[in-house]
Amino acid sequence: MPGRTRANGEGSIFPYRNGYAAYVWVTKPDGKRTRKYVYGKTREIVHDKWIKLHTEAKRGPVATKVPTVGSYAAYWLAEVVEPNRAPLTYATYETLARLYVVPGLGTKRLDRLSVRDVQTWINQVAKTCQCCAQSKDAHRPAKKQRCCAIGKCCKGLPSVRTLKGIRAVLRSALSQAQADELVGKNVAGLVKLPAVRRRKGNTWSSEEARTFLEAAREATDYLYPAYVLVLVLGLRKGEVLGLTWDHIDWGGWQLRCDGHGERFCEPCRDRYDVCLLVDKQLQRVRGQLLHRETKTEESDAPLPLPGICVSVLRHRRLRQEAAATAAGERWHNTDMVFTTRYGLPVEPRNFSRSWDAGCLRAGVKKITVHDARRTCASLLVDLDVHPRIAMAILRHADFSITMEVYSQASPKATRDALRRLGESLDG
Repeated sequence: MPGRTRANGEGSIFPYRNGYAAYVWVTKPDGKRTRKYVYGKTREIVHDKWIKLHTEAKRGPVATKVPTVGSYAAYWLAEVVEPNRAPLTYATYETLARLYVVPGLGTKRLDRLSVRDVQTWINQVAKTCQCCAQSKDAHRPAKKQRCCAIGKCCKGLPSVRTLKGIRAVLRSALSQAQADELVGKNVAGLVKLPAVRRRKGNTWSSEEARTFLEAAREATDYLYPAYVLVLVLGLRKGEVLGLTWDHIDWGGWQLRCDGHGERFCEPCRDRYDVCLLVDKQLQRVRGQLLHRETKTEESDAPLPLPGICVSVLRHRRLRQEAAATAAGERWHNTDMVFTTRYGLPVEPRNFSRSWDAGCLRAGVKKITVHDARRTCASLLVDLDVHPRIAMAILRHADFSITMEVYSQASPKATRDALRRLGESLDG
């Protein structure tokens, strides 16, 4: 009897139908041993696959049934992303996966997905009108249909930022597949995309910011205190709308100072220190208004309040008490700092609309609420505030964000610097 040419467990290559097949004993992720088969038209092809399978079996557990991209994406979203990531993150990932990843790659097996497959697919997405691909006209009233429904393509191509988001979703899902030992490498990480040019946000000068606040105060805009907090403290929109009264540590201050009348006098202002704790934000996610934790742990920080912030918060408290009295039984006691006339939280979208109306009212250039946060940073730079202190005020998680994104020198500071340089070199 001839001697064995293969050790126990190495498997075998044998003729199968119109070609060849082979198997290797492998350990599955659940710890059980089983055979895994490979197939090919020639013995050489099967032998190469057999050797590769042996290598995988020696390296660790091997999955015997590999899911498709679509089925694994559904598992990943439901079991990994939704329980462990922020609601807005889950909503964004689910939307990108449903609209782009699953329609394009959903039927492919994870282990057979190649860099070429992903590159070809994402290149096709980049040049395909998504209004047509997603049948957006079908969800529009007849009067607003403008693309495939009327036979005239609107060329609604996805932006480079959208393409980057699509790749990020696929890459994150494949990273989890790697951890689950379903794939050997993350092919999405090797895909090339056009460079994304970072948008340089608009900012106001201190004069423009002052004009905006003065116009809001003269118009008795009930969100005037929120505008002050955004521009002075650099709060994000969700953070300012998510404030509750128990986030304010008055440090001994009351609604009126110690017998000195309605406004705080200088002696009282020196005796007490008021702090604002920012650890919640208000977000509208898929029809739900969520009052949840802030963006990062670094965002959860107490901020000492300057006099202007204390004054507007006191005025806001008094005005809210008057609104509660006027509303009577219709008042909702949410303990939120900024509420509607019935005590309900302010919708983030309505806050943006009020902000835009305030820009028009003040006659200043229109910027977004987040650009106002950048304005706060640029004003701190103009005041020669140390970057580390600016980082603490803006509550950034990374110092590079403070230096590269927000702390951009204003045109006035640039002109002054160049003027001083020119004077120093002028003979």
